[in-house]
Order: sequence, then C-alpha cells, then structure tokens
Amino acid sequence: MDVTKTKQRWVILVGAIIVMMFISIYQYSWSLFASGLNSDLKWSMTTIQMAFTLYTYAATFIQPFSGYFADKFGPRTIAILGGLLVAAGFLLCSTITSPIQLYLYYTLGSIGVGMLYGISAATAVKWFPDRRGLATGLVTFGFGAGTAIFNLPFQAWITNNGVKTAFLYVGILMLIFIMPFTFFYKYPEFVAKQQQKAGEKKEEQKGPDTTNWKWYEMLKTPQWWVIYISFTIVAAIALLFGAQVKPMAKENKIPAAVLNVVLVAYPLANGFSRIIGGWVSDFIKNRQMTGMIFYALAGLFMIALGLTAKNPTGFATFVVLSMLFAGYVFAFNPTVIGDFYGPRYSTTNYGITYTAKSWGGLISGYITAWLLVTFGSYTYSIMGLGIGALIAAILVSPWVLKKPKKKLPASTESPSPAQK
Repeated sequence: MDVTKTKQRWVILVGAIIVMMFISIYQYSWSLFASGLNSDLKWSMTTIQMAFTLYTYAATFIQPFSGYFADKFGPRTIAILGGLLVAAGFLLCSTITSPIQLYLYYTLGSIGVGMLYGISAATAVKWFPDRRGLATGLVTFGFGAGTAIFNLPFQAWITNNGVKTAFLYVGILMLIFIMPFTFFYKYPEFVAKQQQKAGEKKEEQKGPDTTNWKWYEMLKTPQWWVIYISFTIVAAIALLFGAQVKPMAKENKIPAAVLNVVLVAYPLANGFSRIIGGWVSDFIKNRQMTGMIFYALAGLFMIALGLTAKNPTGFATFVVLSMLFAGYVFAFNPTVIGDFYGPRYSTTNYGITYTAKSWGGLISGYITAWLLVTFGSYTYSIMGLGIGALIAAILVSPWVLKKPKKKLPASTESPSPAQK
C-alpha cells in the first residue's frame, strides 16, 4: 500500500488536527482557569500550579505505554478511550471543592491528552513519509494554535459564570468535537497487516533491520540524550506561557487590552512555528539546522522579554516572538525521532522522548511559581530559559547532532577472508 497516493491520509490528518485543537485547552488555556480558581476559590497560585505540573507528567509518561499498544494493535481504541478521559477531566473539574480533587480530575484528563497527542503526531509521521516535516507541523499546529479561538470566550465564561461553570461548558464541547474524530484514527502499517490475512505470506526479511530502532536500542545512543535534554529546555518556554501568561501579565501590570491581544496571538504564533519550521526543514533538507535557528531565536527573544517585561509593547512583542520560535520544539522532535530511529516504532519511541516535556512542565509550572513567591518576579525563570534555549540550539546543531548508525549483530557481519 503506497501511502503517498491515497487521499484517505488527508482525512485522517484533518481529524487529528481538530482533536489536537481541543486537547490543547489543557495546556494553553490553563493560565485562565488557574486565575479563575485563584479568584473564585482563593487557593494560592503555588497550590493551583501543582495541577499543571501533574498534567505534564501524566500527559507525557502515558505516551510510551499508549504508543506501544497503538503500534501493536492500531490507534483507534486508544483514541476513543483518550477522548473520553479528556472530556471527563473537565466535566469532573466542574464539581471540585478541594485541591486534591483538582489534581485527581485534571490528571485523569491529562492522561487522555497524552494518549491522543502521541497517536496524532504518529499519524503524521506514518502517513506522510514524503512530507513528514510539513504534516507533523500541521498536526502540532492544531495543538499549538487551537486555543487562539478559545481563550477569549473562555475568559468571558470564567469572569461571568465562574470557573466551575466554565469547566462544565468546555467539557461538553470536548465530548461533541473530539469523540466523532477518534473513530478515524488508524495507521497504514496496521491496515497492511489486516490485508495480509487469508494465506498471504510475508516476504522474508533479508538481514537485520538497520532502519527501525526499538526503544531500548534508541536509549543506548548518545544522540537521543542530546535530543531529550534540548527538548526539555525549549518545551519549558512554550509551557511557561500556557501556565503563567495571565499571572505574568498581572505581575507586570500589563493592561487588559494588551493581554487580550496576547491571549489570541501567542497560541497562533506557537502553532505557526510548527508549520513554518516543518516546511523550512523539508525545504532545506536539514532538520538540525532548522532546529538550531529556531531554538537560538527563541532564546534571544526570551532574554529580550526578561529585559522589557514591564513595558506593555515589549511584553506582547516578545511573548509572541518567543512562541513563534519555541513552538517548533513540538514539530522538530517527532520528525527527528522518525528520521533517526525509523517510522516503525515511532509512536513508542516518540512517546518515551516526549517525557522530556514533563521536566519542562516542572520548570514552567511549580518551579516558576515557587520562584515568583520567593523573589516576587518572573525574571529569573525567563532569563534562565532564554540562556538554556541558546545552549539547546548548540546541542541540536548539525555539527553536534548526527544520525546514529546501528551496528550489525556479529553473526550477520560478512565473514573475513580467513573465515571463507
């Protein structure tokens, strides 16, 4: 089955983009709900932001497991279960009376987010081997930019009806718009396996597979650790604004009109970062060079934000520009994992790699809130992440990050002349 010649893949891709738009609410609308919880229930921001840290851990560490089952049995069942969990998380949050309930319900929904995110990214990798960068950019664009159309209505719901009612409304929307598309998920390899029934014999493999790496083979390569560390650093920038942009604006006394512009513009910048970066990487045929440029620019704009955050124009400009380049981290990593370690086990392999986001979430959520309470400023987090992104740019550069080569088992190597 030649996946590059089927129109079916575009239908699946569009469905995945829509699903990603709605599950992104957990991440890129969180600052609105966090502020609402602070206002309505009078909980401290440190207490509230623990929910976001738990989100990043749940949404990332589920992916190796959901990815394994999706690669083995197909993604549809995983997608349906994930969709139900995502909606249930918000519906249950509409009933909370304690932080423990918030942590439990938000984590439950976060597990569904991770399941759907992993198989959606893998859909692009598996169905679009010819346009992997662009397809992955489009899917992750949905996750990055989806909340651009949601944030202002959500802010109005929280202000006018209370945060619990807003949780209820959003949970209902998730049920309506996510569940129908979960039935579209499938992988081309899985379809091919189904078609090989009724006595068809698989062609015998000649020699070991040197293209596709299993997860434990991948973890033994130093390249993976370079990818993982750089992923953690740059993901923390993208997560910082999802978790903190509204409290950050409040701390810097940014006018409400400017914040409203940022709430729409920064998710769009985040989303377009993935499409632009994916297209550039396919066009110049150098994934590492693209990653280096985007990471370096994200770092420079974060440093500029740290220097100008109290100025409304500087705040808006550099939040948006930072996201325009940091957002590419979520398109770069699934494609580079597919490039380096092959498409066959890509859902599992990227699921393990995606756990880097959990450490980014720890930095952008709880640690940033703690630094704010301790020092009364976001400057330490912003400047630290800016410098970190410059280091990440060096790590992913084509002069440092090289494609690994799999060693053949000794039994399959060609015999020496003396052995013949």
